[in-house]
Amino acid sequence: MELLCTARLRLRAWTTVDADLARLADLYGRDEVTRWLGGPPTVSMRELVERWQRVHALDPRHGCWAIEPVDGGRPAGTVLLKPLPNGVGEVEVGWHLHPDSWGRGYATEAARAVLDRAFGEGLVEVYAVVRPGNEPSLAVCRRLGMEPLGRTRRWYDTELEAFRLSAPAD
Repeated sequence: MELLCTARLRLRAWTTVDADLARLADLYGRDEVTRWLGGPPTVSMRELVERWQRVHALDPRHGCWAIEPVDGGRPAGTVLLKPLPNGVGEVEVGWHLHPDSWGRGYATEAARAVLDRAFGEGLVEVYAVVRPGNEPSLAVCRRLGMEPLGRTRRWYDTELEAFRLSAPAD
């Protein structure tokens, strides 16, 4: 999958190598992370990576990337761009960071890179959905300039705060 870079981050595809699978298991095995996601994944980390690879194969604009600091170290987390479930073509941007990487601005920086790429490839709008009370993720939406749309149960079977960002006008 295409590599995206920012001043501080490399965004690359997650792989099924042992180090990636271990980091994913650590990330998605933490209650402080998964409580905002509706629980831990219901599949193995290997299957999760394979599903993410299929998302990208179906539409190369979509993907789930590992967020790596360019100065080294383990991936800070995941940034994703994928279709919203039960939607009519809406695309979601999201971020899941390991607690050891919180508070560094990585979610905003990684999401901005993915959004810029998405808009450059023709997407006209992107959504984000956040569980009420997840103040750090709500703050990321605000920093990205996303428009708050209020609460909805439209895409997931739980009430979420919805946001939308439209592509910049040329």
